[in-house]
Amino acid sequence: MTSAVVALRSRAEPAAGLLLIIGIVLAALTEAIAGTILSLGRGDIIGDTYATPDEFAWLDVGYTAFKLIGFIAAPWLMTRINPRSLITGATLLMGAACGWAALTARLDLLVALRVLQGLSGGILLVTGQALLFLAYPRSLQPILQALFAIGSVVAPGTIAPALQGWLLDTHSWTWIFFTVVPVALAAAGLLLMVDAAPPAKVALRPFDWIGFSLMSIALFCFTYVLSQGNRWDWFAEPRILWLTVSGATSLLAFLGHQAMANGPGLLDGTAFRSEDFTFAFIVSFVAGAALFGSAFLIPSFAVSVLAFTPTDAGLLLLPSSALFVATLFLAAFLMQARRVPPFATVPFGILMIMAAMWMLSGSTSESGADDMMNAILLRGFGLGFLFLSITLIAFGNLTGNNLAFAIGLFNSGRQLGGLLGVAGLQTLIDHNVTANAAVLGSHVTPGSPASAERLANTTAMLLARGMDAGAASRAALSLLGRAVAGQSTVIAFDTAFNAVALLFVVAAPVLVAIKIGLGRYAKSQTAKLTRTVELQPRARVEQGAEKTPLRMLG
Repeated sequence: MTSAVVALRSRAEPAAGLLLIIGIVLAALTEAIAGTILSLGRGDIIGDTYATPDEFAWLDVGYTAFKLIGFIAAPWLMTRINPRSLITGATLLMGAACGWAALTARLDLLVALRVLQGLSGGILLVTGQALLFLAYPRSLQPILQALFAIGSVVAPGTIAPALQGWLLDTHSWTWIFFTVVPVALAAAGLLLMVDAAPPAKVALRPFDWIGFSLMSIALFCFTYVLSQGNRWDWFAEPRILWLTVSGATSLLAFLGHQAMANGPGLLDGTAFRSEDFTFAFIVSFVAGAALFGSAFLIPSFAVSVLAFTPTDAGLLLLPSSALFVATLFLAAFLMQARRVPPFATVPFGILMIMAAMWMLSGSTSESGADDMMNAILLRGFGLGFLFLSITLIAFGNLTGNNLAFAIGLFNSGRQLGGLLGVAGLQTLIDHNVTANAAVLGSHVTPGSPASAERLANTTAMLLARGMDAGAASRAALSLLGRAVAGQSTVIAFDTAFNAVALLFVVAAPVLVAIKIGLGRYAKSQTAKLTRTVELQPRARVEQGAEKTPLRMLG
């Protein structure tokens, strides 16, 4: 695999290299658009497909589960297929599946197409990022990975929701799928224009069907549990309990099979021998929870509490994309031109995200886009510093032999962290809405002076608008109930914003301790290896001294 991609670099002229980079970024953009359609278009798609919420959930579960499976399968496919051909084929499959999805309202067919979209999305993301690392020197990676992050991280979190909100308000959800088609064709066209060398002969890695089956079962079970656990009150539902047990059993069986495999298994775990990759892999869970969790909270708060339209909710995050991109390039400049180590920007990213979430925790039902904008911009600033840093930390010291496998594992960790973060925030909000309503409702009693005054004022206002006394009294009581429910929801979202900030408060010292522990372990292993190397020549000398008298006697 490495030889094939290096051959691509040796034959690529600057113009061809630029086409390759743009093609990879556009390919990642197709996944960003397809992967986020359900965040705002859920209600519209349910209405057109006549699906129940539980039936509709398979569109999300199928996409995410097979995206994770694509992360795992892509490294092996790169050993059998030319990487440029692989990403081109995955991009065309994504475009075809999205184009077909725009032409049908059949739920079963949409589920199958979402499966294809998820699988192709996972493959093209891993292959595209691996191509950038393998086709260009490490000195250029900060700027290249910043460009790749625009399509893989910035677009799904900021740009895609704005586009989708506008299309939902002005056209329909089918247009979101239609927009993927020209982007996929453009990406595939640019990739095909690159003069790629034929793949060199490399050692073929046999496909581990048993390991692949076990890992696929585990990923599917965990995806369903994290996506739908809150819907079924988690382990109160036997289905969730059995899927959790099945997923954990499959994962343990896979790890055992991987350890006992004769020869290479499904995954190449040698990347975990790198202290930096192991640390970045752990950080990817926290970063995924922060990115996906905040991207879920902000539009949800805007739509459910502030009554924003899909367009307004999408545009709320759009200004942060400009700052996100600017910070990516600023961090890339510092690392590439000023030789600033990637670890240096991680604390800044964490502190900015914490501050942004704390600022959002003060939002009220009267807040508007202007009130939230400073916090949203600060969030984009922090994410730009954090994500480029952990990417370069993870893959900076890896070679071509295990790089693609490391990228697949890293992306899987970030996706699972995002699923876990969103599931936790959904559960926290639902439980807090109920608890807050009970607490607030206990103070709204018929004998309460404040309640009586509120009801009297509301009733008088309704009477002044022409309602009769009985209807005005019932309407005032209903409006008071809605106010209590609305305030309960506001408090629940504020608690969720605080939870994301506290996530870093708890995680930061844990991550520092893990980094210190990994550093000490790496030093101890290096010291043992040094002693072993030093002792080997001495042992050979002593062995020769023992044999010398025998040779002399002979």
